[in-house]
Amino acid sequence: MRICLVATFPPSGRQLNEYAFHLARELQRNPDVELTILADELTDYDFATDENGNSAKADQLKELPGFNVIRCWKFASLSTPVRLLKTIRQLKPDVVWYNSVFSSFATPRNPFAAFAGLSAPALTRAAGFFTHITLHHIIENVDFSAAGVRQAKLFKMGSNLATMALLKAHSVSVLLPNFRSTLIAKYSARNVLLGPHGTFASIPCPPDYTKRGNPELRILAIGHWGTYKRLETLMEAFPTVLKQVPNARLIVAGANHHTKAGYWESIRDAQPEGLPIEFRGYVPEEAIPELFQSTSILVLPYDSATGSSGPAHQACEYGVPIVCADIDDFHEMATDEDMAIRFYEKGNSDDLAAQFIDILKSPELQRKMAEHNFAAGVEMTITTVVKNYLRWFELHKCKREMRNAGAVPGFRRIWLRVQRAIEATPEWRLQTALPAQQTDGMDDQLRIAPAGNYAHIDNTADPFAWSQCNAPKDHSNGDRISAIQCPTSTYEAGLELPNQESAL
Repeated sequence: MRICLVATFPPSGRQLNEYAFHLARELQRNPDVELTILADELTDYDFATDENGNSAKADQLKELPGFNVIRCWKFASLSTPVRLLKTIRQLKPDVVWYNSVFSSFATPRNPFAAFAGLSAPALTRAAGFFTHITLHHIIENVDFSAAGVRQAKLFKMGSNLATMALLKAHSVSVLLPNFRSTLIAKYSARNVLLGPHGTFASIPCPPDYTKRGNPELRILAIGHWGTYKRLETLMEAFPTVLKQVPNARLIVAGANHHTKAGYWESIRDAQPEGLPIEFRGYVPEEAIPELFQSTSILVLPYDSATGSSGPAHQACEYGVPIVCADIDDFHEMATDEDMAIRFYEKGNSDDLAAQFIDILKSPELQRKMAEHNFAAGVEMTITTVVKNYLRWFELHKCKREMRNAGAVPGFRRIWLRVQRAIEATPEWRLQTALPAQQTDGMDDQLRIAPAGNYAHIDNTADPFAWSQCNAPKDHSNGDRISAIQCPTSTYEAGLELPNQESAL
């Protein structure tokens, strides 16, 4: 399967480059996937600085070895969709996969360039390529005032149009159930799937407690700082923590948000001397494991949120307790993915300090939360996440090959009869609940399981042999169907995924 992944990609310092790296690394491990990354052009990154305040310069950045990267689009450029489409036409992939947020292609300072970039998936589909989007947030959950956006009403109108353009892709996956519910209710979307964010490890390593509290109890804050991710409340809380836990240490890591260059440096410079606070700046990927393994608590000191948290999933990967602001998206994330999180009142430094003290003074609570989060992380590895995406892509490829082979109307009626039989018969019911009829926008109306577990037929463990289509027997005669036929792939019967509605 030939896949083009459209994303920011390291050594780019822009949003979601780390997530794209982990997706690409996992895809590269699959011998059946031929991956090309269509990435942003490298520039100077004044917002992504190291612990010394030195910004990343384009001429000093080197491509990661082992990846086929074509840097064919430019941030904040109106030409992005044209350049992307030209490259995609040359490569002729089976799947074009966009890894995006609304500011992936430009900031609100360049609204037309942002909209042009967000229209690229619709143009890709119109050009005849199967197009999928992993959308990390939706605009309805963005606090424009916290993000520093002026003329909020105008931007909301434009963002609604951009959302409708994104939904023109064949399928869109979101990371939280309420995102999917919102898109279905507001836009009548019928192609929205729910897929977990996932951790970044294929095989997670259990937490190493010898690296924690030996002798420092480290509190880690990591992210892209300056908009709704802010450090003021954390800085107010930390001196109170030191009075109760003298061996506590605060580590602030990550880059500034690309619209807020210099933010974390200004916070650093405002702190009194002598406090055990370490500002590390942008952390390279190879330093992440040691950073998390030596951390006692991860904190998310946000004023608002725009979706699922990458650092929270990394905390689960390494078995780290989490403290975060009392925000609806984080409550849903904690419940949906069974994370151990302690919440504090947003903006209340005393409450934040109290949560830190409770955890840091109780080794038993630290271990209990760490083990709980590690157990959650084991259930949502990047291997599982990517495997489910590939099942979804393979199913669409299968359907397309059937159409290209010249399926006749009678053939389509056979499929519809199978569909009706599955829906009418309890033991043939799809194991994953289907929220709505899923179509690929062409002329077939087959209902498809968006997760790869298609139907448990015959109650056997035999695989479904997908080859040339054979007409299954009529269920009305009491005969059971032993296999559903379709080209190219073999799937095990009765594959079970987490009990998410239409999870990828």
